[in-house]
Amino acid sequence: MQKVLKQAVSVALAVGILAGCAGEEDTIQMAPLPQVESAFAPVQNWTQTVGDGVGHYFSKLTPAVGYGKIFVADRNGVVKALDPADGKVIWQQDLEVDVTAKLAGGIALSYGKLFIGSENAEVIALDEETGEEVWRTTVEGEVLAKPLVDEGLVVVNTSRGILQALDADSGEPKWQLSSEVPTLTLRGDSSPVAISGGIFWGQANGRLAGALMNNGQMLWQQPIGSPKGATEIDRLVDVDATPVIAGDRLFAIGYNGSLVSIELRTGQAAWKRNYSSATDFVIDGSQLYLVTDKDHVVAVDTRSGTELWQNQNLEYRLLSAPTVVNGYVVLGDSEGYLHWLDPNTGDFVAQQQTDGSGIAVPPLPVSDGYLVVTRDGRINKMQMP
Repeated sequence: MQKVLKQAVSVALAVGILAGCAGEEDTIQMAPLPQVESAFAPVQNWTQTVGDGVGHYFSKLTPAVGYGKIFVADRNGVVKALDPADGKVIWQQDLEVDVTAKLAGGIALSYGKLFIGSENAEVIALDEETGEEVWRTTVEGEVLAKPLVDEGLVVVNTSRGILQALDADSGEPKWQLSSEVPTLTLRGDSSPVAISGGIFWGQANGRLAGALMNNGQMLWQQPIGSPKGATEIDRLVDVDATPVIAGDRLFAIGYNGSLVSIELRTGQAAWKRNYSSATDFVIDGSQLYLVTDKDHVVAVDTRSGTELWQNQNLEYRLLSAPTVVNGYVVLGDSEGYLHWLDPNTGDFVAQQQTDGSGIAVPPLPVSDGYLVVTRDGRINKMQMP
């Protein structure tokens, strides 16, 4: 039942229609495409495809770069290693066994392996050089977020509120922690992050948690949001965005919650600001860029939490998480457009269109450009002019 409710909420949010308590419907209108005179036009170096992509599903399969290769995957289980120079396929693997693989958890690289999770409650490890499957382990719930690999462990945050650690070499379970999952939650989970032997992750109950990496012993929990309102949707408080570590601070944001700067040593909040989001954010220097639940793009000073600017012209265009490419803030939208913003003002600088199928994950910066992956599985390697 809970899975059905999760799917229902994700669909409602995706189409932008939420039923009011009096039976009326508040229709949320997608902002029209901004008219932008592009200051530059990136050059396409090469293009490649990976299966059927993720289609209209939630799967957020961000590519990974390492070991002299680019690794990409589609929801059905096709995984490819590409040559960064020309996009040619070095190896290809199909992880579908009896049923659709439903890959969803992003690709993590370490210890000469690729690690990827699935909606089938599996974590799979592949050899980076050959693509051969090394191990496959069933875990407690869907893996919708990218695994964390550190200190010989692969750690996943599952849809059942369980943080589970596996041995990176064998896939053998090592420890797990459980947290309460409300009856109704958003579709998605926070990826864990780690530093100095500590692991940190967001929970569906509105909390940010910290634990010891080697044994899973809980260190602290910090509330990011508290349930409020009369309806179940109003009371959603998921912390689904991946926390970001910058210096001695940990930054996190929650849906119907807050953007919080937390002191890593004590777990206490240095400052809180009222922003609601379930989308990953990015920090560049002393500036943090986020996308709110209304698809407003916001820049915040990491030292004080002061808002520097806000761009509301992409409202409800179902934006990807932001990233920084060549000094610009870049986001994709559901119609397949890339939007480039000035980091100092939030003004539009450029705009490009892809294949029209939509962009679910942010562009991935690489040494000589960036990668754009569309929902139909097209990978474009772009270079700034």
